[in-house]
Amino acid sequence: MEYNFKEIEQKWQSYWQKNNTYKTEINKNKEKFYVLDMFPYPSGAGLHVGHPLGYIASDIYSRYKRLQGFNVLHPMGYDAYGLPAEQYAIQTGQHPAITTDKNIERYREQLDKIGFSFDWSREVRTSEPNYYKWTQWAFIQMFNSYYCYDKQQARPISELIEVFEKQGNAGLNVAQTDELHFTADEWSAKSEKEQQETLMNYRIVYLADTMVNWCPQLGTVLANDEVINGLSERGGFPVEQRKMRQWCLRVSAYSQRLLDGLEKIDWTESLKDIQRNWIGRSEGAEMEFQTVGAKNLSPLQITVFTTRPDTIFGATFMVLAPESEYVSQLTTAEQADEVRNYLEATKKRTERERQIDKKVTGVFSGSYAVNPLNGEEIPIWISDYVLAGYGTGAIMAVPAHDSRDYAFAKYFGLPIIPLIEGCDVSEESFDAKEGTMMNSGFLNGLTVPEAIEATKKYVEENNLGKIKVNYRLRDAIFSRQRYWGEPFPIYYKDGMPYAVAEKDLPIELPEVDKFLPTETGEPPLGRAKDWVYEPSEL
Repeated sequence: MEYNFKEIEQKWQSYWQKNNTYKTEINKNKEKFYVLDMFPYPSGAGLHVGHPLGYIASDIYSRYKRLQGFNVLHPMGYDAYGLPAEQYAIQTGQHPAITTDKNIERYREQLDKIGFSFDWSREVRTSEPNYYKWTQWAFIQMFNSYYCYDKQQARPISELIEVFEKQGNAGLNVAQTDELHFTADEWSAKSEKEQQETLMNYRIVYLADTMVNWCPQLGTVLANDEVINGLSERGGFPVEQRKMRQWCLRVSAYSQRLLDGLEKIDWTESLKDIQRNWIGRSEGAEMEFQTVGAKNLSPLQITVFTTRPDTIFGATFMVLAPESEYVSQLTTAEQADEVRNYLEATKKRTERERQIDKKVTGVFSGSYAVNPLNGEEIPIWISDYVLAGYGTGAIMAVPAHDSRDYAFAKYFGLPIIPLIEGCDVSEESFDAKEGTMMNSGFLNGLTVPEAIEATKKYVEENNLGKIKVNYRLRDAIFSRQRYWGEPFPIYYKDGMPYAVAEKDLPIELPEVDKFLPTETGEPPLGRAKDWVYEPSEL
C-alpha cells in the first residue's frame, strides 16, 4: 500500500491539537523531565534548515522520555526582539510588533507542519510585557545587589550601605570597578548624588563608558559577530569603535566561582579547558611606571599588570591600547598628527579582528616611561594588539619572551634583551618558563620560578605595586540603542539611575513617531513624548 504521509500527518496532528496531547499538567506521580530548545528569532524568511535540525533531535528525545514514563515539559517560544524587525520598521514605517506577529504566524505554521510535540500552552514571546516583566524584575535584583567575595554570592546593596555608614569601605572584600577609599564620615558627608555614584562602583548591574561597535547608519551598537571586515552584517554599513555609556553586568565577579564550578560538572576535560581559557585566570603583579613626557605634558603613573614580573628587566618599551585614556595625556605635540591618523584607522576594527590579525601596526606617542626596577627610560607606543578591556590597557613589552612584542620590536627596530641563559632570540621569541636568569640585576642566577617569587616580594616590599589575580572574562554589556527591545526599569534623578518599584512592572515600550535615533544621537526611545515615571512611596 502507498504511504500517504500527507493524509496521515494531517490526521494525527489534528488529533494532537484537539486533544491537547502534548500539554503538560502537574503530575506528582511522574518524574519530571524538561526539554528546552533555543527559541528562534522570527524573521520574515521563515524557518531555515538549522532550526529543524536541532528541534527534530530534541523532539525525538522528548518522545522517548514520555514513553519511558516521564512527565515531559517541552515548550517553544520566540526570541522576538531584534534589529531586523526594527530595520524593516525604519524602511516601511510599520510597527515592529506587527512585523513580528506576522513572522510568528508563519513560524508556527511551519513548526506545526513538521509535527513537533511542543506544549504550545507554554509559548513564550520575549516581546510580550507579561514575559519581559520578569526580565525587568531580574534587572532590578541585580541593580540592587553587590558581589561579596567572602560569601561568594550576591548580597543586597542595602547591606553595603549599612557598612559604609558604620566603617566606610575599609577591609571590604567585594567586587568593584575602581578601588575606592573612604571613611564613614566621608560617606555621610557625600551628597545623595555622590553616594549613588559611589554605589555604581559596586552594583552587579552598573553604568560605565565602554568601547563598542557603533554603526551610525543603523543607529545601534553591534555584537562582534554582526560586524564583517569593518561593515555591518545587515546593510553593509561602516562600523567604528566608539566609547559609549552602557549598562554592564559584573559577570567578572563570578570568575573564580565559575572556575571552581567546573570541577563539579560532568563535562569532558577538553570542554572544561575551553571554559578555563575563556575565563582566563592569571596571577601576577600590578606595577606603577612613572612617565616622562615633553614640556607640555605632566608626569603620570601608568599601572601595568603582568603575569611575569621577573621579565621586567627585559621590558624595552611600553604599549598602550588605542582606546586608553593615557593616549591623549601622553601624546606629544610633535606626534599628534600621526597618533590621530592611527586612532582613526584602528577605530574601524573590532577587537576580534585585532586579536586575529597578526599584522604589525603602531605609532610612537612621543613620551617615555621609567622602568621601576632599573630606572631606564623606555618609549611608549600605541598599538591595536593591546586591548583596553584586559588588565589596564597598558603593557610592558618584553620582546625577547613574547611573540607579539617580538614582532613589534623587529618591525620598529626596538631593542630585544634576552633574559634566559643560552636562549636564542635571533629569529623568534623564547618561551621563558624555565631556565636561569641573566641581564636581570638582582635576579641573575635564579631559576625562572625563583625569580618570579623574588620579584613579587621585591615589588611589594618597595611599594612598587601589588600582587594580583586577573581574569580574561569581561563584564557583559547591555547595548540598548534600539527601540524594539524591553525598556530598562530605570528612571533618572539628578542624572543618576534609580530602579522603578517592582509593583510598577512591567515598564512597557512607548509609542514613537520614528524608529530612528534622534537628531542629537539619542536612541529611538528619546523620541517618546510624555514617557515619564513618577516614583511613589513604597
